[in-house]
Amino acid sequence: MAGAEPTVIADRVDIVYKVIAGQGGKGTAATAFRRILKRQDRPTIREVHAVKNVSFTAYKGDAIGVIGRNGSGKSTLLRAIAGLLPPASGAVYTGGRPSLLGVNAAMMNDLTGDRNVVLGCLAMGMSPAETQRRYDEIVEFSGIGDFIDLPMSTYSSGMAARLKFAIASAKTHDILLVDEALATGDAEFRVRSERKIKELRDQAGTVFLVSHSLEVVQETCNRAIWLDAGVLRQDGPVDEVVAAYARSALRG
Repeated sequence: MAGAEPTVIADRVDIVYKVIAGQGGKGTAATAFRRILKRQDRPTIREVHAVKNVSFTAYKGDAIGVIGRNGSGKSTLLRAIAGLLPPASGAVYTGGRPSLLGVNAAMMNDLTGDRNVVLGCLAMGMSPAETQRRYDEIVEFSGIGDFIDLPMSTYSSGMAARLKFAIASAKTHDILLVDEALATGDAEFRVRSERKIKELRDQAGTVFLVSHSLEVVQETCNRAIWLDAGVLRQDGPVDEVVAAYARSALRG
């Protein structure tokens, strides 16, 4: 985007994390921990190279769909942009504060949806007056109705995700990172969510959207990044990248 202001620069980013690969059969975390304490059947530590030498630049006004098969590194990349996963090599530079959906909103299962709306808005830096002013709009957008007065522990995963999205999208973000939030809820909620992301993009923010729905990505984004086994396969206009990914998926 000629002349546009960069908001995220990924410079040859590698993300490597470690997982415990147990030996000698399956078991619960508790039994594995007991084996470690007894120095019996020690697990091995395996490194996962989730993102490999990825470079791109995002600009104000971009809505970028991040697509790829399960395990391709999409969510890991979003967490790196949010500053939650330090790169093993390379760097991520952000011109603004990244907000990963569901992290910045202070969701507490023992509290009601009502209290979580207030806490989530305050956690994003909204004033009490602004929180009160936006409250009805947030609840209506979430579509959870009378459940707003019940503890979050009574919510389905879809209801919780809808409320998180409603809270996060109530504020204009420099960089909003959305991971599969639009996969929840009915068709009406998905339409409202897609419209909201377009509004955030029009307000000169930058949106990253991880989704398995190519239709949602095409409807919502102007650009797409295709990850394959942690490698950036293609970055460009959304229709071109989605078409290339779809052809690859058909070939198996």
